[in-house]
Amino acid sequence: MSWRATGTEAADGIRGAVVVAHGGKEISTDRVTSLQPAVLRMVPLTYAIRRALRGCGVEVCQPRYQLQGWNGELASPVPDLEEVLDQIGTRFGGIPVVLIGHSMGARAAFRVAGHPAVSAVAGLAPWLPRGEPVVQLAGRRILLVHGTADRVTDPADTWAYAERARAVTTVAAIEVEAGEHTLLRRAQLWHRMAAEFSRLSLGLPIRTGEVTAAFRDATTGAHRTIA
Repeated sequence: MSWRATGTEAADGIRGAVVVAHGGKEISTDRVTSLQPAVLRMVPLTYAIRRALRGCGVEVCQPRYQLQGWNGELASPVPDLEEVLDQIGTRFGGIPVVLIGHSMGARAAFRVAGHPAVSAVAGLAPWLPRGEPVVQLAGRRILLVHGTADRVTDPADTWAYAERARAVTTVAAIEVEAGEHTLLRRAQLWHRMAAEFSRLSLGLPIRTGEVTAAFRDATTGAHRTIA
């Protein structure tokens, strides 16, 4: 798996990276294409992050997995994401990497959180079946965001995952009223939160917003609701 660099700065000017991990299907060995809906949904979100980080020395990329499905124990997207993280390290050195995953991409992103390059992971409308491991999240900044109108992945699973993850690290959780799985409804809100999380996690100046407030309240163990 490879990714295309999008920044114009030299490698020695890059101080961090954001990797956007797209969704997929539970079972499928079909190849991923650029026209797959799960890939296309992340294009505007990736653009919003890139725009928010322009001029900050941060590489933003949206790689594609080889296969569309998770495929049970194969966890097909996981080695693909690990390869991207290794490639970033080879090109830019030991820079911090923020992972932002949607649906299956969030599941994959949390699975690879133990990679030494990863400093923070956000899951947007994540697919997190009961029993997903959390030990690899130790020392990482974690954000979980789920909409109340999601009929594809279960918000209850997300809040249960957050509760278990709090045993090993700091977790902020946000519930979006009327937010659905594709992130198309209230899209600007989803984009704003992804950009804010990226800046916060990379130590860049930010305006206090929903994500900052959620991390400020993270010790309460409750999720923050955005009406």
